[in-house]
Amino acid sequence: MWDLPRYKPPFYRRTWFLSVFTLLAALIVVGGIFVAIERDQWQKRAAAFDYKKLEDMESASIIFDRNGQVLGRIFIQNRDQVAADQLSPWLYKSVVAAEDIRYYQHNGVDYYGIVRAAVRNYQAGRTRQGASTLTQQLARNSFPIELPSEDRSYKRKLLEIFVAQEIERRFSKPKILELYLNRVFFGDGFYGAESAARGYFGKHAKDVNLSEAAMLAGLLKSPNRLSPWRNHKACMEQRNFVLGRMLELQQISREEYDATISQDLVVKNRRSIHQESYPMDLVAQQVIGQFGRDAAISDGYRIYTTIDGDLQRKAEKALKEQLDVVERHEGYDHQRFGKYDIDFRAHQRMASNEVEGNTLPPPAYLQGSIVVLDNATGGILTLVGGRDFGHSSYNRALAARRPAGTAFKPFVYAAAFERGFGPGTIVQDTVIDNRQVMIGGVTGILGEWGPERVDNKYEGSISAREALVKSKNAATVRLGMMTGLDHVIPLAKAAGIESPLRPFPATFLGSSEVTLMEMTLANTAFPDGGTRPDKAFIIQKIEDQAGNVVFEAKPSKVRVMKDTTAYEIHTCLSDVLERGTADKAYTELGLKKFPLGGKTGTAYNFTDAWFLGYSSAVTCGVWAGFDKPSTIYRGAFSNEIALPIWAEVMKSTFANYRPKEIPQPKGIIKVELCSVSGQLATDKCFETVENKETGEKVQKRTTFFEISTEDQAPKVGCEVHNGGANRSFVKVIPGEEWPRAALAVDVSAVPIVAMKQPTVIGVDPYNSIQSVNNAKAMSSLEGQTAPVNSSAIVTPAPDNGTGPEQMEVRRAEPVQPMREQTVLDTTIKPPPLPPLDF
Repeated sequence: MWDLPRYKPPFYRRTWFLSVFTLLAALIVVGGIFVAIERDQWQKRAAAFDYKKLEDMESASIIFDRNGQVLGRIFIQNRDQVAADQLSPWLYKSVVAAEDIRYYQHNGVDYYGIVRAAVRNYQAGRTRQGASTLTQQLARNSFPIELPSEDRSYKRKLLEIFVAQEIERRFSKPKILELYLNRVFFGDGFYGAESAARGYFGKHAKDVNLSEAAMLAGLLKSPNRLSPWRNHKACMEQRNFVLGRMLELQQISREEYDATISQDLVVKNRRSIHQESYPMDLVAQQVIGQFGRDAAISDGYRIYTTIDGDLQRKAEKALKEQLDVVERHEGYDHQRFGKYDIDFRAHQRMASNEVEGNTLPPPAYLQGSIVVLDNATGGILTLVGGRDFGHSSYNRALAARRPAGTAFKPFVYAAAFERGFGPGTIVQDTVIDNRQVMIGGVTGILGEWGPERVDNKYEGSISAREALVKSKNAATVRLGMMTGLDHVIPLAKAAGIESPLRPFPATFLGSSEVTLMEMTLANTAFPDGGTRPDKAFIIQKIEDQAGNVVFEAKPSKVRVMKDTTAYEIHTCLSDVLERGTADKAYTELGLKKFPLGGKTGTAYNFTDAWFLGYSSAVTCGVWAGFDKPSTIYRGAFSNEIALPIWAEVMKSTFANYRPKEIPQPKGIIKVELCSVSGQLATDKCFETVENKETGEKVQKRTTFFEISTEDQAPKVGCEVHNGGANRSFVKVIPGEEWPRAALAVDVSAVPIVAMKQPTVIGVDPYNSIQSVNNAKAMSSLEGQTAPVNSSAIVTPAPDNGTGPEQMEVRRAEPVQPMREQTVLDTTIKPPPLPPLDF
């Protein structure tokens, strides 16, 4: 009997296999349970995210000018969020082709793409291809704190996967693409397709064509490296790659591909997205003050300003060009803009290259500022706070308080006209004791720099109109004294000058420090019938992203003076341009003869040059000087420094702000007055004068016609030519005239002024010397000592050891601002003097 073969069970019945299988099965079950538990935990973590953040993006607040042009933005991320229908269909297709070709097949995670990327990266020996889907990129961009890109751990990657899947469950594919295109970074500071399209192409995202869409999609790979402004060739190559992918995916036809790939890419000239300027800085401060910093930079407000963008640019250009001319004057010996700008740019390059260097000091070159206001509302049409915002953000138009000089005179005359004086009132244009005014010293004779010329003549008895038109200092002081500081200062305050005005006669000649904005606002009363806007403002209205108006300006008017007074001042300031201190505006600077008015303003010692002028529509103020007060150059009158800037700016306003005739109000009458007495003219108002050519004596009429009101007009006829009064008669207003004894000074006993230094040296309470980063409201001066009280008066030049009793008392001469003084027949002739050193 043979042996049967031994039975061998199949391997799956063998003990070792069953043992291994059982163990593996147990591990799989346990692992599955563990994975299920872990998956549940990751899903819960992902579900806990606030997915409203995907739609709640930080959007830049956009600032518009009065014509709807974008002035600039306030932002952390420069983004304009738009709806799906505001995005070009080409953008959707090109982004899918460039970033996620299986976008419509996966649920947020492309597992096939992960395997494909792993194989290709393994073959290349380095990471060459990523596997993140559009949804995963959206997750990272939307939750940068929870899913930081720099965290490469598996936990962060797992959480990103579950967040992406959660996004896919909550939003549709088209909505995810919309959110993606609104959020991602396209380089050069542009976030979102709308911002990028406007920045690169100057058009809305809905209007971009195939080529432009392919370029934007190509930028996403490396936004800064592929920037068309930095590397146009690489940008074009990436655009062509995207077009090729779109052709492969049959998103475009061969004809569209061939036509597009042969086109060059045209992008706008690069412009800084920050667009820093003085108007932008002021707007940003006010919006942040109103809504808070976080809301201002991220809530996407639409801010509509009163600024005229074109006029702003022309004003900035006019200021720079004219001050460049001033710096070329032979007497100018200060820092120049061009030299500082070279140093500034070199310093910037060092900073950008992280090279340490010395701190660049603030600019010390000649500065200037311009304000243009809408007379009807007070809206700021133009705001120039300096020659270059990059050099210094200190806004001199708002924050720098400087002596207004002779530009303040119209308010002295307005107060006088309010009190019963008129344009025809006779005032004395003769030397005046400087002890009454104390400008340039505490003794001597008051200087006559107001007429803006070196050959000024004293004219004796002149009308108030002539005194203002010719900017006579002595005559203005006399009229101011007769009017009273207690009337001049309140009127100036009512006009909008909030800076402290010192209660001394020097204020009549603008010795008190004021801002350009205050002076410009105050001057709007003259062309507008004695009223002015209650305040100057720059923001017209603000809308939120939904279009709701959250702020709107409500301008109103303030009465400053009678309409008749305003009209009288206007006619005087119109004569300033026609035949007075600013006549070169018409004769040399090309200004058309529209109904305009204006006043020059030169401060003592030529430290500040002003011009304030207006049309019926706008008022423009110009200032020029140094941040640290210093003489611009000897003889630097405002009609040479500030007037050309004003004329250029005003010429730019005529097209859109056409001047109209300023109407004469009721109550204005015309009267004939005697130029000798200031009283009503009679048929006897004649003088005998000698014809210089023939020697013949003839009778000359001594009358002139002048506008007035019934209250201002004299009530009696001329008493000089009718007898009963002497030839030195001056119109007397009972109880109101400054005592004539105070005006009739014995000038032979007054020593001349020979100053060696500027008159007043002291603290700088208005911070006009030190530049600051941002313009800011001036602090209250209540409780502080007025600047004049905290100053040290500089005494006249030493007398070389001779005491007062031994000093030779010279006959006084008017203080003139030039080294070589021309002796006029109408002045007292003194002995030769050494040149004055201011």
